[in-house]
Amino acid sequence: MPSPPIAYEDRPRRSRSRAGGAPYAGPVSSAPDLPPSRPRLAVEDDAVAAAAGVLERRRVGIFIVAFQAERFIGSVLERIPARLRDRFAEILVIDDSSSDLTVQTARETAERLGATNVTVLRTPFNRGYGGNQKLGYLHAIEQSLDYVVLLHGDGQYAPEFLPQILLAIDRDEPDAVIASRMINRRDALRGGMPLYKWVGNQVLTTIENRALGSRLSEFHSGYRAYRVDALRSIPFGLNADGFHFDTEILVQLLRTGRRIVEIPVPTFYGDEISRVNGIRYAVDCLKAVAKARLVEVGLFYEPKFDFGLFEESGYVVKEAENSLHQEILRRPWRADWQIADLGANRGVLSARLAERVAHVTSVDVERPSDAGAAEALALDLDGPFDEALGRRRYDAVLALDVIEHLKRPEEGARRIAAIMKPGGVLYASTGNVAYAPMRLSLAVGHFNYGKRGILDLTHTRLFTVYSFKKLLAQAGFIVVDVKGFGPPIRDMIGESAALRAVDGTSGRLARVWPRMFAFSFLVVAQRADELEDVYARTLAPPSE
Repeated sequence: MPSPPIAYEDRPRRSRSRAGGAPYAGPVSSAPDLPPSRPRLAVEDDAVAAAAGVLERRRVGIFIVAFQAERFIGSVLERIPARLRDRFAEILVIDDSSSDLTVQTARETAERLGATNVTVLRTPFNRGYGGNQKLGYLHAIEQSLDYVVLLHGDGQYAPEFLPQILLAIDRDEPDAVIASRMINRRDALRGGMPLYKWVGNQVLTTIENRALGSRLSEFHSGYRAYRVDALRSIPFGLNADGFHFDTEILVQLLRTGRRIVEIPVPTFYGDEISRVNGIRYAVDCLKAVAKARLVEVGLFYEPKFDFGLFEESGYVVKEAENSLHQEILRRPWRADWQIADLGANRGVLSARLAERVAHVTSVDVERPSDAGAAEALALDLDGPFDEALGRRRYDAVLALDVIEHLKRPEEGARRIAAIMKPGGVLYASTGNVAYAPMRLSLAVGHFNYGKRGILDLTHTRLFTVYSFKKLLAQAGFIVVDVKGFGPPIRDMIGESAALRAVDGTSGRLARVWPRMFAFSFLVVAQRADELEDVYARTLAPPSE
């Protein structure tokens, strides 16, 4: 499988310390003979001249991640085109607590080159490949750079190619530039990329593109440039410290609509050392992509994949034929009915029902803006909304994904019953905390709230089918039917043939066994007669 070609170890290590607690700065013996500094690409004079103009107009920095790079770091610095080297706002080298002379070699090389804009830092302890990048990007933000170019300290990616990256920045003004080895795929093999990495890179990238709806030629090049404003807008500090940091930051950029440009770069494999576990890296990348997609449908939550999209979209009316909302619209609605839609959000569903019945009251904490012909009211459902709406007024009430949000669900259910005519129909839905994936998550010790779905942060109560039916029964309802629904795959993820098949299968399982396989469920219940009504009818003469 593909692996980023940098000489990091799989596991972060704490740096050794001398007496007195100072970080160990590497061996004190003299450095071994270093490989000669030799360019791997011919420097194009025209490109260098144009790139120099870019650096006059934009504050661009180079960030070099380094670990055990003593043999290579000098060459990397030397191979930065001489006409550009001093024009970069800063060339930052962060050594990740190497045990060799990476720091000393980098500083000596910068001094010998007369490069006054080179800063060499060393982490207080081993941060890992991703952890090192976090420090570099934070530094770029603190220095108010426009762009930062990521280079690897082992020389795997040619510094001679920097002019082309700078020209792409100036030409396209993207949020990220990826120097891709896979735009011209055969060239990567000719450049020495091992066949198993070449195949693994393409397979993994194909899966990632399918999952994210992207069209990148590869996710796994470590030669990149980022717009610093884009970095500032995403939570990269929450990303992994390992090698799949690169994948996670691409996911964040893609899911926030950032513009990514790819340019072809030649591939060179030499005597660089890579200690990455390729299988582990591939699994970590796939897990990151899967988590991002699951967060979008509410099955999982991680803050690093929370991009505020739910706040922008609000409560979305589902259009798939096997969804909750389409089930509601298919129900027989009598033309003379009075309906209350509680927790209607913008009121889109209320507007559709208002075209079919005598009257719809659309209610939310803020007045529904898209309720159409429905009466739109702003009411707090945690308050005495029954007094405002009127007792025994409605033939049917919708409480879709509402009751679990109330501070006192039992009291809210009783108030719902109060506004309904005896025999009226309640359609109430909620998420199923006993959904099979939730059970599996609990079995392995995972339980975390998110921005939507079953474990929405705003839920005050979690329900199973049994506990929700019990709550409604105690509020004066007779449960007539329960219907389960799978996760909203087609509405929230996509309409591909594979996704339609998964959506259909999950929907069928939810209908057959809602307690186990329903992501959410709808309870249809009838308003029972009140005790006083039954008593009055009992006392009435038989003729009445």
